[in-house]
Amino acid sequence: MRRRLAWGVLLALAVPVSCRTTQGDTRSSSLHSCPDRRAVEAFVADLEAGRASRGFGNRLSLADAECVRRALVRELPRALGSVIGYKAAFTNRAAQERNGLTAPSWGVMFSRHMLESGTTMSARFGARPHFEPDLIMVVKDAGLSEAATPLDALRHIAAVVPFIELPDLMLDGKPPGPALIAINIGFRGGILGRPVEVEATQQFLDALGSMTVVMTEDVSGRELARATGSKLMGHPVNVVMWLVQAIKEEGGSLKPGDLLSLGSFVPPAPTEAGTSITVRYVGMPGDPSVTVHFR
Repeated sequence: MRRRLAWGVLLALAVPVSCRTTQGDTRSSSLHSCPDRRAVEAFVADLEAGRASRGFGNRLSLADAECVRRALVRELPRALGSVIGYKAAFTNRAAQERNGLTAPSWGVMFSRHMLESGTTMSARFGARPHFEPDLIMVVKDAGLSEAATPLDALRHIAAVVPFIELPDLMLDGKPPGPALIAINIGFRGGILGRPVEVEATQQFLDALGSMTVVMTEDVSGRELARATGSKLMGHPVNVVMWLVQAIKEEGGSLKPGDLLSLGSFVPPAPTEAGTSITVRYVGMPGDPSVTVHFR
């Protein structure tokens, strides 16, 4: 991943992102499945080397998985760069059912492998590299945490950004949801399109909910998947409002410029050399898109 995004372009609508780590709930330290430092360091070493990991086991409870995630997130900056925001996951019913969960979850996003649309990169960027169509919203101000309705939330969002997440699932087989939560839901990086400035209007809100997200493989011209904006918890802004409260419950807070990733519209797919993936958001102003090429 060589071409890094010009942050000034992405965040022209917001103030610079603050670099920090989330503050975990200290009650989690008593959970028996929280890893010791050696286990966390071993996972980070696997991540840096791009090799498969044993992870932290497939029998974690949800509470233990969240505890593991908090411990891991404190060590990930050395491999993935500074904290730039948060990602929601399992934000549609089908994703929850596939992973044995009954509710969404979330993880932390880092800066090092966030790249611009049109990047050409190795298809083997990790141990189990995948891609998925996603969407990012950029926090305008801290008032987002107090928004009572989706339209009110729009007033505190600076931009909507097309996004192809590039997770590295790292674990062998088909790990259950808690095992994925423990590894920060496989976050490694992603591809960012051009930001679309938010208009705090009912028309803009409706467009987000009714847009059609279309993913194609451009070399063959095949359509790989499509979904509507309502796929994510009924509306993308519903995900934002849920994520803000989830972060707040763990003692975290949002800053202007934070990136909020809303989850995949369709299941992640493994990367393949010689392909080009484009995701289009038909119905949003300008029908924006984002593209990545795999060599």
